[in-house]
Amino acid sequence: MELEPEIIRPGENSYPSENPNDEPDLLPEYSHYPDEGCEFAHSCLDCPFPRCIYDEPGGKQRFIKDLRNKEMLRLYTGGKEIKELAITFGVSQRTVQRALKRAKNE
Repeated sequence: MELEPEIIRPGENSYPSENPNDEPDLLPEYSHYPDEGCEFAHSCLDCPFPRCIYDEPGGKQRFIKDLRNKEMLRLYTGGKEIKELAITFGVSQRTVQRALKRAKNE
């Protein structure tokens, strides 16, 4: 005896709920969700990153630190001293030195 495969059509749930008020479990292409974006882009579709920054471990913090490091390097090459940068960014002089080293290597 051969079993026929069950065909699930769009909008149908493979496991019917016992509660008739429950909404069906739709496939992603049939569900509509608000694309609210994040603080870096107004919409996920307009995001400048190749992969969502929140999918990467520490992604947001890494991105913000990289921006800070590049800004420190820009100011340092413009003539600011390490002590001034430390006061401006609210970090230690050693942190500024590490940030400049990382920014130079990128």
